[in-house]
Amino acid sequence: MDTMSTNTHVQAEEPLSRAWRMLGILLGAQVAVAFLGRGLAPVGPLIEADLSITKAQVGMLPAALFLGQSLFNLPAGFLVDRYGTRWMLLILTLAAAAGFLLAAWAPYFGWLLFFVVVGGFAYGGMHPVTNRGIIYWFPHQSRGTAMGVKQTGITAGSGLAALILLPAAMAWGWREALSVSALATGAVGWAAYVFYRDSRAANRRREGGYRSFFRGVRLLASDRSLWKLSLSTVGLNMGNLVLSTYLVFFAHEHLGFSLYLSGLCLVISEAAGSAGRIAWGWVSDRLWNGRRVAVLMIITVFTLGCSLTAALLPSEVPYVVFLLLVAVFGFCICGFNGIWMNAATESVPREQAGLASGFSVTIGSWGVVLGPPLFGWIVDRGGYTPAWLVLAGIMAVVLLLLAGIREEDK
Repeated sequence: MDTMSTNTHVQAEEPLSRAWRMLGILLGAQVAVAFLGRGLAPVGPLIEADLSITKAQVGMLPAALFLGQSLFNLPAGFLVDRYGTRWMLLILTLAAAAGFLLAAWAPYFGWLLFFVVVGGFAYGGMHPVTNRGIIYWFPHQSRGTAMGVKQTGITAGSGLAALILLPAAMAWGWREALSVSALATGAVGWAAYVFYRDSRAANRRREGGYRSFFRGVRLLASDRSLWKLSLSTVGLNMGNLVLSTYLVFFAHEHLGFSLYLSGLCLVISEAAGSAGRIAWGWVSDRLWNGRRVAVLMIITVFTLGCSLTAALLPSEVPYVVFLLLVAVFGFCICGFNGIWMNAATESVPREQAGLASGFSVTIGSWGVVLGPPLFGWIVDRGGYTPAWLVLAGIMAVVLLLLAGIREEDK
């Protein structure tokens, strides 16, 4: 397939009110797993002190999480296409709980990294599993909004981890706090299994073993449009993680704002990103007739402009002006994920939605791994201005990749 194909499958007759209830369950599971995965960052200083590790080693913890994500996305996509969302929700939440429970009591740093990778399998696998649920429960005209709501589970889990997990870790110890969080995630997974139901259409189990898995991967690998989409999200994920990783440093070191005000910038960016995940989905559904790639191009243009603006900002810029830039930046680059998930899953028949989602996230995850080190390396050698300019150049490449994808009104 050279073009983003249009789903021609007829949506099974399901009450939309029930679909939204199922979305609430998917969102809850997404928040619970994200709470565990993203909870490593706020408790990082406590882990550093307890294990006597370096800051570079602390930085390896999120890298291990996303390594696990990249390794398990494709298998998770295949398994959810075959066995359905309900069973996979239970398996992945229990796997996340087990991985992080073992990580909490790892005696050595190497074992901690290993179990974080195991937890990363579940963290990454939640994407194709929950995405498939939305593809089957929602008609096309409301799917973008639903996907955006579900994707806020990532930022919500991250924010809740900062608000709850860090104070708990300071009071009880990071091992105890992480253990309780892991057990709570397992309980959420069991509740999701009890209350969630796959739609009637999704309940038709696909036959075939590992040969069908490799056959499906080969088919996806021959889809040039899916490749262009996935490669473009490498760049978009770079921008997302660069902003969340270096925003506080940039505001504090380069612009001279206090650490408190710089931290507030990150809060505004994350909040704007959560709003963007819902708003861009609504825009795609209602204003662009379900054209996901066109909306991704708009997001990319705004991100390019924000990157150029950051590169040219004078050091005496007023805080309110910078806060406005941060809000627009976060709204765009932290809000693209739902549109990406829609574009990937809608590019294939619904029966392959999980595998397509896993394929695209596997490739796109490399932006998370490569982006922050590249940006930091440029900052160390030339400062923030060339680093932001390089990010703007990456957005220009993303724009060219997206422009090469043809899509139709849905």
